[in-house]
Amino acid sequence: MRAIGTTAELIRVSGGDRLIVWAAQGFGPGVRAWTAGEAIAVAAPNLSKRDRLSVAGPIDHAAGLVRDVLGEVGPSYRPFGDEQLVRELAERVPGVEFAAAFGWMDTAEVPEVTTSATWMDGDAGVEELLVEASPASYAWPGHPAVRRWAALTGADGELLSIAADAWSAPEVGFLAGVATKPVARGKGLSRQVCGFVTAELVKQHGQAALMVDRTNDAAIAVYRRLGYTYRSVAAASVG
Repeated sequence: MRAIGTTAELIRVSGGDRLIVWAAQGFGPGVRAWTAGEAIAVAAPNLSKRDRLSVAGPIDHAAGLVRDVLGEVGPSYRPFGDEQLVRELAERVPGVEFAAAFGWMDTAEVPEVTTSATWMDGDAGVEELLVEASPASYAWPGHPAVRRWAALTGADGELLSIAADAWSAPEVGFLAGVATKPVARGKGLSRQVCGFVTAELVKQHGQAALMVDRTNDAAIAVYRRLGYTYRSVAAASVG
């Protein structure tokens, strides 16, 4: 396997794969990448709450690369990539076990959304809303990779719907921490705040992405209306 040391080379080798480019986080602290044949692997610590080993390429090349990289970085790194590839890795690489499938969505479009959502000055009230509306969120106030929160508020200033700019890479902005107060659901607020954040991320980074529960049809529909396309991905654990 051969090490990749720059984003420019990673983009060239991966064909600009947004998931792979995002995973490298601009080659921030601790990030390493390799290629072997037509396969690519990016090891990124604490990326969206996990040590992730993002992988792309044909299984015949990826299996050997993942085996070698795991021998170097250790079993805390969870293989992550297209669902079919991860399922094949679980069959071919000793110790790798399929864990879960979900959705990756991305876009390079600036959505047209009329909204009064704006970036918050701080994060007051965000934790309380997440506890109430989205306790399984990966993005929480205080995490160093969670850069800022956007919100729609009620007439009294109460937070009604929020979303975060979190784990964004220089080339791919990332949307996370989406939550809407239960009593305010069904009014299109999530679409507005996500549309605002998506537009801001695309303007700044050129592209935006997110991860979504594959069974959350309502959320997927919202993101599709904002211009996102869906990609079935999965993660594995290493025993």
